[in-house]
Amino acid sequence: MLRPFVAYLRVYEPLRALGDPPAQQLVEAVSAGGLSRIGIGEREQRMWLKSQAAAPVRLLPAQLRDGRPAPSLVTDVLVLDPADVPAGHTAEGPFACPLELRARSAAALSTFLADAEPALRIAVLDAGCVTADKARAQTKAAMTDLTATAAHTLTTTWTVPLPWFSLVDPDERKLVLGSGPDDPVREASWRTPMSAALRRASEAGELIETTFGDSGPGRVLSQTRQWLESFDPDSVVELDYGGLVQLFADSLLDADSTAEEVHDILDALRTGNVEELAELFSQLREFWGDLAAKEHSN
Repeated sequence: MLRPFVAYLRVYEPLRALGDPPAQQLVEAVSAGGLSRIGIGEREQRMWLKSQAAAPVRLLPAQLRDGRPAPSLVTDVLVLDPADVPAGHTAEGPFACPLELRARSAAALSTFLADAEPALRIAVLDAGCVTADKARAQTKAAMTDLTATAAHTLTTTWTVPLPWFSLVDPDERKLVLGSGPDDPVREASWRTPMSAALRRASEAGELIETTFGDSGPGRVLSQTRQWLESFDPDSVVELDYGGLVQLFADSLLDADSTAEEVHDILDALRTGNVEELAELFSQLREFWGDLAAKEHSN
């Protein structure tokens, strides 16, 4: 079964940052190792489908009939293996990233209710057998699930925003090819200390805004930096290709140099090397354009 074609930017906080003290159920879930990273996409998909197949239909996944969060709110958590904590990170673990599926879905629904065309909004609300006021009330209640001022996970489908690569050191990549694209252990990810991610985001953001203004990549970096500042400074940041690894042959995934090229683009901007910039952007368009074509065909 294919994993959803979703990539992730995650924050793993020290357990002490997730409650004072952390809930006992959370402590036990972290001690048990948490959820399997390779099954996160399928779990989120399954929980959403379960909410839609319920009678009555649940407006949000991981939610009980009466609107309260399901017990998984506390126990659904990713745990960072000590071996995957970046070298030189001195904070004490364990580090955990709550799944927060109900709250993340609520945030997406809130944006939809505010931005969607009226006819589409009405059709979705009718399908969920709720009024706009009730939907807004449920989304507001779900946002109280969060232990910080923001969710610990950002997601994108079919691609990875290039500004995200500026947060990591290209040499921090973890690559596991496994036996091929369908192998569930297949992984491409980067992990870096929060302090380093924030420093890189600030430096890259200032450079891009000076060169191109505060729209496009500059805005993405500004919003990402603000999001990162919501969490404990001793956290770990993870950029994970997630299910996108299924879309690349071994040779392409092994040769992927997007992180290096994004940092080379920043260096070229600093030195004003226009020719190198053009070549680097061309290489990135070729690599990620193949995924855009696959998304279009689907």
